[in-house]
Amino acid sequence: MTAVTDENPGQGGAGEQLSDASCSDASRSGTGWDDGLIARRAQAGRKETEQTPDEAPEDEDDGRPQVEAYVDSGSPLRPRLDALRELVGLSRARLDRAALAEAGRVLDEAAARQRLSSRHTVVAIAGASGSGKSALFNALAGAQLSETGLRRPTTSSPLACSWTDGAAGLLDRLAVPGRLRRRPQPGGAAADEALQGLVLVDLPDHDSAAKGHRDQVDRVLALVDAVIWVVDPEKYADAALHERYLRPLAGHAEVTFVVLNQIDRLPGEAADQVLDDLRRLLDEDGMALGEHGDPGATVLPLSALTGEGVGELRELLGRFVQDRTAATRRLSADVDAAAARLRPVYVAEGRPGLGERAREEFTDRLAEAVGAAAAGQAAEREWRRNAGRACGTPWLRLWRWYEATRQPGSRDRAPLAAPPEERLTARQRVEQAVRTVADAAAAGLPGPWAQAVREAAVHGAKGLPDALDELAGRVAGGGAGAEGGVRGPGGAAVCASASEAAGGPSGEGRGGRAAGKPPRPAWWPAAVLAQVAMTLLQVFGGLWLAGQIIGVLEPGLLTPALVMLAGIVGGPLVEWSCAAAARGPARRYGQEAERRLREAAAACGRARVLDPVAAELMRYREVRERYVAVTEFSTTGR
Repeated sequence: MTAVTDENPGQGGAGEQLSDASCSDASRSGTGWDDGLIARRAQAGRKETEQTPDEAPEDEDDGRPQVEAYVDSGSPLRPRLDALRELVGLSRARLDRAALAEAGRVLDEAAARQRLSSRHTVVAIAGASGSGKSALFNALAGAQLSETGLRRPTTSSPLACSWTDGAAGLLDRLAVPGRLRRRPQPGGAAADEALQGLVLVDLPDHDSAAKGHRDQVDRVLALVDAVIWVVDPEKYADAALHERYLRPLAGHAEVTFVVLNQIDRLPGEAADQVLDDLRRLLDEDGMALGEHGDPGATVLPLSALTGEGVGELRELLGRFVQDRTAATRRLSADVDAAAARLRPVYVAEGRPGLGERAREEFTDRLAEAVGAAAAGQAAEREWRRNAGRACGTPWLRLWRWYEATRQPGSRDRAPLAAPPEERLTARQRVEQAVRTVADAAAAGLPGPWAQAVREAAVHGAKGLPDALDELAGRVAGGGAGAEGGVRGPGGAAVCASASEAAGGPSGEGRGGRAAGKPPRPAWWPAAVLAQVAMTLLQVFGGLWLAGQIIGVLEPGLLTPALVMLAGIVGGPLVEWSCAAAARGPARRYGQEAERRLREAAAACGRARVLDPVAAELMRYREVRERYVAVTEFSTTGR
């Protein structure tokens, strides 16, 4: 029996004879197969002729799997796939499509494999030109199904051999046409119960000169459940094999067989030496070897020509197929490989985040930019000035009024606006504060997430300097700045609400009084009353002296002089006492004003910058948790 290839039209007649012969053999043996159109028709015709009145005709295989779909009960694969799917969904807005392409492919292939038969194990036989993979394929099938010979390449398309029915869906997924689907020799390998469920695929040469052959190898290798790599004593160390396939697929060791073929050509102990060197190369490739009961790749020598070692490989394949975990292991290894590729974009260095120190430094810089300390000092001076006005002597207050009237517009004039250079400096401080906190939050993050954190900070900081200017204007203007709006895009709505929430100067403070009107302590009325008494003593003493001078009252200068002197000395003494008593409350009032402005600026910065940055960090932690869920159940040690 000879194989059929799609690139040898001259051998088409032989191929047709092969198909007809195969069908005839299958019909005569009573073991029909349903993987090809001709075979299905032959089987249907045989059943129609052999049908008895008591037997009903069986349905033809329509290409759909006739067994239960793949179910990974008790396996951690399903939660890992769910976590990977969530990971990809959460990352689409932050990572480019190329970074998620491999993960998306793994999810698609896993979904496709889970819809197909779980009772079949698809094993590909791959190797270099002349390694004897087609001969091994024939030896396992017990028939000359695949063409062998000196012409290269011999195999031009994947050829499949299925031991049981129901594998049509799997072969359709591999794009193996019906004319290239075979069954093992009846009575021989087909009777091996351990191999029931095996689907063996002979691949073209991976080092073929025809690019189409290499592309077919790469395509099928990404879809099968396991691979048997056939190497020979001449090409077992080929760099193309190790660098292109074995090393990248090192994580798939549990579903990998590496057989050293043609050992009949090696004399004496040469076979053991070559086999040891092959194990060394596989170890350098990072592929775990399944020795002493450890999970890993199976390595064994054989000769497809003489049959030495083929029985051992058939036995190992039987246990492997009957275990029915090859698909799960393959998909799990694919998930591991996809997770390893995604590691640079999900795993951070250290413990990234926004610590309290960075937040405090950001608040300090905003408070400095908004002039919180200067505003507190101004509020303290204003409080002491009001205390002086309330407790000062009438004569001193009259003099201050006179001085004020001599300078038109000096009373109740609005505070001067900050010079342009000061406003520019404040804006630069705010921008520097935003850059510093963004860098601190992005430190250690993978590139895409660090960029997302910086973009969130920069986007939130738009209009922040103008909003802080408005906030400072509300303090300096005693609320008058609120009427003029905000001098920049974005406005200060967030900062205004933050200021009100902090009890800031844009509304009523914690003392219940409007901004710009410092509260008066309880002792102020007593001080004013004492100052009025001192003034009355001065007036009374002066009138008493005047009455004596003009002769209205009896002479006696000492008493009225003492009364007048008590009023004159007592007025400044009361004013000095009030000034001393006002230092503490004035200082506390200034500190409270500074605190309110600082908190308002901090709330503004938090709402515009820190909260968006924290949201990005939370998003990263969420995807990192999904990534950990993908990798923590790894069965390949990655």
